[in-house]
Amino acid sequence: MAIAERVIFQPYVEAKRGGGVKPGLPVACRSPEDGQRRAEKAMAGGMIVGGHVVRIMADEDAGDYGEPEFLHVYGRVPEAA
Repeated sequence: MAIAERVIFQPYVEAKRGGGVKPGLPVACRSPEDGQRRAEKAMAGGMIVGGHVVRIMADEDAGDYGEPEFLHVYGRVPEAA
């Protein structure tokens, strides 16, 4: 059982209908700094309207995943339920 840190950059794009945002394709990152760099670059390039950089501790062999830790929030993102 090896617990590993997983960092994900989750971008959001403008939804075609309704004016909200929808998730784009998530990007696996090497570190929180890598996720932050990718998010800032995507925001600066106007490719996305918002994004989250999230860390999750996971034991993928056992199927155990911890609660996501939101490290950075950029621009417009969906409201939390």
